[in-house]
Amino acid sequence: MKNLIMPALVAASVIYFACTPKAGSKMGETPPPPPSDVEIVETQEGDYLEEEMMEYEMLDGVDVMADEDMSVPDTLAPYNASNTFVHDLKHTKIEIDFDWTKKRANGRATLTLSPWFYTTDHLSLDAKNFIIKSVKLEGKNDTLAYKYDNEKLNITLDRTYKRNEEFKVVITYVARPDERESFGGSAAITGDKGLYFINADGADPEKPRQIWTQGETESNSYWFPTVDKPNERCTQEMYITVEDKYKTLSNGLMVSSKKNANGTRTDYWKMDKPHAPYLFMMAIGEFAVVKDKWRDIELTYYVEPKYEAYAKDIYPYTPEMLELFSTKLGYNYPWSKYAQVVVRDYVSGAMENTTAVIFGEFMQKNKRELLDDHLTNEKVVAHEMFHHWFGDLVTTENWANLTMNEGFANYSEYMWLEHKYGRDAADYHEYNEQQGYIFSAADGGHPLIHFGYEDKESMFDAHSYNKGGAALHMLRDLLGDEAFFASLNRYLKDNQYTDVEAHELRLAVEDVTGRDMNWFFNQWYFGAGHPNLVISYDWDNNARTASVTIEQTQTGENVAPIFQLPLQVDVYDASGAKTTQQIVVTKRNQTFTFGATSKPALINVDASKSLLCVKDDRHTPEEWAFMFKHAPLFRDRWEALEALQQEESPLSKDVVSAALNDKFWAIRERALEMADLSDPAQIARLAAMAENDPQPSTRATAIAKLSETEDAQYAKLYEKGLASDQPYSVVTQALTALSAVDPAAAAIAAQNLKIDNSEGLVVPLAELFAEKPDRANLDFYQKNATKIDYLGAFAFFDAYQRYLVGLNDQAITDAGVLSWKGIALNTETSQWRRFSATKAIADVRNALRENNQSAKAEEYSAMLTEIKSKEKDETLKMYYDMF
Repeated sequence: MKNLIMPALVAASVIYFACTPKAGSKMGETPPPPPSDVEIVETQEGDYLEEEMMEYEMLDGVDVMADEDMSVPDTLAPYNASNTFVHDLKHTKIEIDFDWTKKRANGRATLTLSPWFYTTDHLSLDAKNFIIKSVKLEGKNDTLAYKYDNEKLNITLDRTYKRNEEFKVVITYVARPDERESFGGSAAITGDKGLYFINADGADPEKPRQIWTQGETESNSYWFPTVDKPNERCTQEMYITVEDKYKTLSNGLMVSSKKNANGTRTDYWKMDKPHAPYLFMMAIGEFAVVKDKWRDIELTYYVEPKYEAYAKDIYPYTPEMLELFSTKLGYNYPWSKYAQVVVRDYVSGAMENTTAVIFGEFMQKNKRELLDDHLTNEKVVAHEMFHHWFGDLVTTENWANLTMNEGFANYSEYMWLEHKYGRDAADYHEYNEQQGYIFSAADGGHPLIHFGYEDKESMFDAHSYNKGGAALHMLRDLLGDEAFFASLNRYLKDNQYTDVEAHELRLAVEDVTGRDMNWFFNQWYFGAGHPNLVISYDWDNNARTASVTIEQTQTGENVAPIFQLPLQVDVYDASGAKTTQQIVVTKRNQTFTFGATSKPALINVDASKSLLCVKDDRHTPEEWAFMFKHAPLFRDRWEALEALQQEESPLSKDVVSAALNDKFWAIRERALEMADLSDPAQIARLAAMAENDPQPSTRATAIAKLSETEDAQYAKLYEKGLASDQPYSVVTQALTALSAVDPAAAAIAAQNLKIDNSEGLVVPLAELFAEKPDRANLDFYQKNATKIDYLGAFAFFDAYQRYLVGLNDQAITDAGVLSWKGIALNTETSQWRRFSATKAIADVRNALRENNQSAKAEEYSAMLTEIKSKEKDETLKMYYDMF
């Protein structure tokens, strides 16, 4: 599961309310013990440290007495246990057809089960909001007695069954996913209907009619009865009957496709390897299907017909990724096919349904749009693919262990970027992932394995994803590549087609490496938080020793005051030559000394840059400049550049000039923000980057920075940025820059760009037209308001409301606001659109209040009240309270 929706919604809300080739080098091999010339110095907190790690010992025979004054809770801490098995669900056969008008599914499910261990004459299934028509044993006419509370179907069997005695229950039912008083969901998965009808009545000519499913976490039981828990798994058959014009997709292979006399067709899909019920899927629509192949595995790419020519670009490098992951893991892709499909109005980013991944429509882009945003598609494809080993082949036992799915999928993005674009690209990605986690864990956060969660949906957070990926990155650095991937291979082979928890990964690592890894897993998986480090340096000229003092300052509930930190330290002399030392931090405040013939030019702590931490690294400006020039990794150069950004000195200027020519685009882009517009050499470099930098975002940033000069001599350069072969990010910045120095030329260019009719140009044009409202552009806003979606909706509707306010024509404003109300009340449209339209109404209302037009403002306030009262999504209602 890749979550992209709600983090963007939150970010956009914050912005609006505030005012917007080959594999890289291997990671370090197993570190040796500290060399003899590293001395660990006594600190205030304790005695001399041993050079070897101390083993923890259990204390025997100790009586622990509660302090009489201590407040003692009288209840156990919250604990969300794994599902208890009563039956073994072995196979599920589903026969299903659909009533588009009522948004219902008519189903017949045949479940093959046996008691797990103990004898039983009852069966309990998850079956939510069904009309139950009959419950029978296969081959028998008698109806079984049952009780149904709209959540659980409790069946009394015909007799008591013993362990290993199979029986087959046949349940005929009607699924009613839309007929509920309220709906759930979360920040990651915004709906819990399980089964979704899109544009069911065909009323929206801009949107295809589709049916698709979303099972995670436990929503598939809204469309078929099952044991809807992640530790359950079974094989599967699906008989899907649809109008003959529609294509279907489900798990496994299509065995047959039979046309029926009534104009329908029944497709039979079979999944012969067991997987969890939440991974069952269907997708139905008028798709174009493009075929590809990896080894002997069929690959299929489902897209809307107008994107057929771009299908392989939309799902980029799929065969290459399958080869990479199969080779790295030493475990070939384990399933019978690999299909990918984009659907409309999806409730998350993407979902790793076994053999059939679903993506949101943000993935559908043409080649020009992909010039800007190909990495998003690549990372999401990699993420969902890697789940087919970690999540589908081995599946989390419970939602508390969700990182056993999502942490691995998160780390697959690093692996792909490292392979395809080199370590700088991978490390930049990991840096951003770590920052996302650190921001979310400002209060200390919760353990990565979190049995005490309040709601299982809350586990889809920056801990399970970002921190889980960071923990794997640290484990890889600690073990070395060979041992790390051998451990993953052992873990997969030992646990294939079963459910897992974190200890099983630890045991696999221990079996491969021979090491006790409890300390690592206790610290990073079962403990909360991360270290906050203050790192300071000293030089004793008489003793000829350099020292590093590392102080851990982290605080927070359940956050360990001391983390055990094996670290690589690189010591550089003035020539740039380095020696590498290995240290282990085991105290709150600890000093390490290193013998040296002269004062080091730089001591680089955590030289592998793998540690998840907050760091106050107290280098001098000279040391930072040396690090930028001599240390090898992206994070070295990035941290040096960040540290020097406040320095107004020739040293800082030299580093910025070097960074503008860096090999990696993100460094160049960061340096652009620090460029000195009074320096002719840097201005010349900016102009060259604005015209020729190979990275579109860097080229666009260079144009934006250059435009701060307000120099009309660059107008021709900006006009080049408007060419039809330029990425839309470059066009956007070029148009903005041109409008500042030559408004007439920009206006002509904007009218020409309207003809392009590309979604990539909608937002920049909307922004430009809002600056100088003209009634001639009203049709542009009206047309695009019906289709703009995802992140673009935020900026578009904000520009639209500013356009109307600036136009100052009440009749036009009323018509616009009324159309926004229709969008806000349309539960068939996305959260992005509903939120953006509602926010636009609130903004216009606020503008009216500022202009003392209170009567009209109150009319719009009444609209907002109505929208909130009819909105069923609790997250959106929370945001609406802010308007």
